[in-house]
Amino acid sequence: MLEPNTQSGRTYTRRRWATVKPAAFEYHRPDSVTEATELLADLGHDAELLAGNQSLGIIMANRLATPDHLVDLGQVEALSGVTVREDAVEIGSMTTHRDLEFADDLRDALEMVPEAAEQIAGPAVRNQGTVGGSVAEADPAGNYPAAFVALDADFHLTSAEDERTVSARDFFVAYMFTDLGPDELVTGVTIDRAPFPVDRTGMAFEELKRGAQTFPTVSAATSLRVDDPDADDPVIEDARVTLANVADVPLHVPDAEATLEGGTLDDGIDAAADAAIEAADPSPEMHADEEWKVELAGEYTRRSLRTAHERATTR
Repeated sequence: MLEPNTQSGRTYTRRRWATVKPAAFEYHRPDSVTEATELLADLGHDAELLAGNQSLGIIMANRLATPDHLVDLGQVEALSGVTVREDAVEIGSMTTHRDLEFADDLRDALEMVPEAAEQIAGPAVRNQGTVGGSVAEADPAGNYPAAFVALDADFHLTSAEDERTVSARDFFVAYMFTDLGPDELVTGVTIDRAPFPVDRTGMAFEELKRGAQTFPTVSAATSLRVDDPDADDPVIEDARVTLANVADVPLHVPDAEATLEGGTLDDGIDAAADAAIEAADPSPEMHADEEWKVELAGEYTRRSLRTAHERATTR
């Protein structure tokens, strides 16, 4: 707050800041998935998972969340790492954004994922933030939710009693609400590589941001597989289009994909952009009203598709 003061006949202001701290909690630091899930089973709704602490710490500091128990996954080494196989890519939930950003073998296989990672906030956040934390938070403006929906990834969820796999397209249910149970944690992500042969596929993740530390106003995650990358006008065999921050969940746009598949990019790109505009149902923000975000949904669909097409045809 600003407080007027007078000294020696002069008037000035002194700034005083109120300091908010988290409510008291009990801290747990398991070193295995089994220990973590058993803690969740015992503690139930009284516990929150800590997976990078790039969002939860801020929320707790402002007393918007006051869990009695905090379960830190930072020591569960089994949840970190990237495995790139010929048939699939596996990403542990505690893998950091920085690890994905600099995973060269992953960039060669599925470039959309490192491209999404490198555009998250700044280096400090990318060093600590994790895949699982972003997925579980389910912010519709988040990069990974849109990318994983576009790639039709599978999320692996584990509790003390069970393990199950849920498609990314079914995982995000409503605004910041998912299919994750209170006693479950996200242990990993698997992406099938079969639809994305490297020699005929291009991917792109493009976003509009006001600044490095802000969430994107709109993002587009796209992929195109062509029949012959050397042809003058290759036919698109497979298309993926998903948008972020233009709906309450990552917005998969199958109508846009349908306009592209079976034809050339020039044949379908305008219709794809129109489909994205038609599907968009954004919430207004301070710096972007609904009308502008709808327009951006179409524009960034076009931009991302053109980048993906260029990459598919210039291997």
